Amino acid sequence: MSEIIETWFDQPLLFTISERHVRGRLVRLGPTLNTIIAAHNYPPVAEKLLAEALALTVLLGSTLKDEGSQLTLQAQTGGGPIELLVCDYRGGELRGYLKFDAERLVGVGADPTLFALFGEGFLAITFDQAVTGERYQGIVPLEGSSIGDAAEHYFEQSEQIPSLIKLAARHDAEAGCLAGGLLLQHLPEGEVGRDRLHVRHDHPEWEHAKTIAATLKDEELTDPATSLETLAWRLFHEDEVRVQPGVAVSRGCRCSIDYFAGVLSKFPEGERREMADDDGLVQVDCAFCSRVFPIPLDDIAAHG
Repeated sequence: MSEIIETWFDQPLLFTISERHVRGRLVRLGPTLNTIIAAHNYPPVAEKLLAEALALTVLLGSTLKDEGSQLTLQAQTGGGPIELLVCDYRGGELRGYLKFDAERLVGVGADPTLFALFGEGFLAITFDQAVTGERYQGIVPLEGSSIGDAAEHYFEQSEQIPSLIKLAARHDAEAGCLAGGLLLQHLPEGEVGRDRLHVRHDHPEWEHAKTIAATLKDEELTDPATSLETLAWRLFHEDEVRVQPGVAVSRGCRCSIDYFAGVLSKFPEGERREMADDDGLVQVDCAFCSRVFPIPLDDIAAHG
């Protein structure tokens, strides 16, 4: 691995262990994560949850084959203080936000369970395929100790792919918010993307890889001084590990006056006028980047 340019922040590391029919992804988010979070004033509990969800989104998004395909992660509440969590990934562009009840969130403590955050919530994972136009969606209960546990259940139930997911996030005094993640999957028929695989859960090669991966510590995932290649080597140095840097990640909010004008143009003219203020502007809030876009009625009409 000494000949490989090392991967540190905001770029997933893709790896395969062919002898054990295993593929994996490692990621550590830093500057891009802070850019996304800086648009909001999240309390620590909410910041950690969103940071881990964004790391998970990159891990899952990096499995997409086609450049224009999109992965969307959505967690919705069943009565908890977190009302909505949405993240998506497309071609390296990453965005996400949380909607929550600030007063109720104070009462969950510093290390809440998923149930304390969401209640009887659910996790929806959606793959939109650019080439075929097909959409795959799986919905699973928000169960387990982390959102990563719920994603594992998704792969088990919807994809029949045994998976291990580890997520970690913390706030560093110098680097700001840091998040890391590991996705490990057993693909006995090869690296075949989203094919549904029916496998037994007692493959010794998978159990061995999963046991080793489980030793990865949260501190390692978020350690700025440890490259992702070093983590992969530390875990699987007894095997032949092939690594490849993935697509670099950046904040990718797709909001613009032109985009929102196009959306608003689909509303009847009378409704658009009711939305507008005294200056003839429709004020549109982007939940992802917390910016307000004043859209002139004339610009909206031009899209009609």
